[in-house]
Amino acid sequence: MATIRDVAQKAGVSAATVSRYLNKKGYISDDAKRVIAAAIEELNYRPSMIARSLSTKQTTFIGLIVPDIVNPFFPELARAIEDVALASGYTIVLCNSDEKIEKEIHYLTTLQQKYAAGFIVVTSNAEADHYTTLDIPIVAVDRRIHSSIPFVATDNREGARIGVEHLLASGCQSILCMRGPAEVGPANDRFLGFIDAVEGKVIETHVVECPFQFEASELAAREQLERQSIDGIFASSDVSAAGAMKAAYSLGIKIPDQLQIVGYDGTMLAGQLTPSLTTVAQDVYKIGTLAARMLIKLIEGQEVTEREIQIPAELIIRETTRSEAQ
Repeated sequence: MATIRDVAQKAGVSAATVSRYLNKKGYISDDAKRVIAAAIEELNYRPSMIARSLSTKQTTFIGLIVPDIVNPFFPELARAIEDVALASGYTIVLCNSDEKIEKEIHYLTTLQQKYAAGFIVVTSNAEADHYTTLDIPIVAVDRRIHSSIPFVATDNREGARIGVEHLLASGCQSILCMRGPAEVGPANDRFLGFIDAVEGKVIETHVVECPFQFEASELAAREQLERQSIDGIFASSDVSAAGAMKAAYSLGIKIPDQLQIVGYDGTMLAGQLTPSLTTVAQDVYKIGTLAARMLIKLIEGQEVTEREIQIPAELIIRETTRSEAQ
């Protein structure tokens, strides 16, 4: 296997010059660049990533921290981020925090020690100081961390408002909001959107807090449906909506004739359910793409002019709601 000294000897330059070429640091003449590139190709030289990281204090891998890999929103997001990163020569290391602060901090500390080039973070249970004190590029997705850290997300409040207004227009008079955890920023924004839509309306409203998990959402929806008359549900995630659909089915409640349901996220799951789920769709691929591009710019020292991006949501009407009041 060829070494950096073999490349230097073949190119007729010093090993230090080859090192500067590989690490893209320091002046190298165009002639030297050409002969080094030719020598690398002829010798089929592959630089040691371990040695290079020790020299530059940076690798080409990016840490992606998500709260729950089981939720289909996050694999779809990871796919977009990976596509952009790979095309730019970076590798994604996926970390699942399970919404646990200790795991989140563990991944941050471990990957920083291994010279990660940067982080994309979709969970922020740790204190903002854990991020702002890191001397490494970070982009937050979906959940804000700190005003100093760039952020990409959907306009969750407006998206929720649109989804609930569709239930109202479809004739719902008693609506349950299955809001997400109170400590999660997007869940709070979606709850505010629910309030915006129902405020001043002569209808009944009910609110239950539950995690973005299928079993917990099924249980929460079942308890509410058994306790009171509900003809509409706004669920703050597609996974929660799927749990509500299972609860309604087990109770013999027909969808959408007796109960209409709107989810949130627009994941592939929504179209695969029976009946297919009406949902407020986030452009997940676009979010991931923008976040990855933003982080790579930061890593490579380029200017990032837009440091906070909010993308509009879109209502996709399917079979769990009626298109008009009946």
